[in-house]
Parts: sequence; C-alpha cells; structure tokens
Amino acid sequence: MNHIAIVLLGAALVVVFALLAAAAAGTLARLDGATYPAALMRAATAFTAVLTLAAVVTGALAQFLS
Repeated sequence: MNHIAIVLLGAALVVVFALLAAAAAGTLARLDGATYPAALMRAATAFTAVLTLAAVVTGALAQFLS
C-alpha cells in the first residue's frame, strides 16, 4: 500500500476520533445543564485536545522510529 495513503487514512481516523470525543463532550455538557454556547466550547476543547494529543504522540514516535 502506498505510504501517502496510509498517512491520509491515519489522519482521517484521528479526525474521526476527535469528532466523536467532541460530540460526546458536548452531549455530556448539555445533559449536565450547560447552555448551548458552553457545551459547544467544551466540545471544541475536547476536539482540540484530541488533535493535540495525536500530534504529540506522533512526534514522539517519529523520534524513536527514525
């Protein structure tokens, strides 16, 4: 399989996981009684956190594998 295809598939998978985490965080915030803007901010924070974590893990693995 082409290396570019593997990288794109991995990136798409990370984005899907980030969207799932954001949806769960927003839903839980809304069920907890938060307003819609507050729930959206919590969802955005979760989305950003998952993407940041994926970037940090990728950077750490790249150092060890090269």
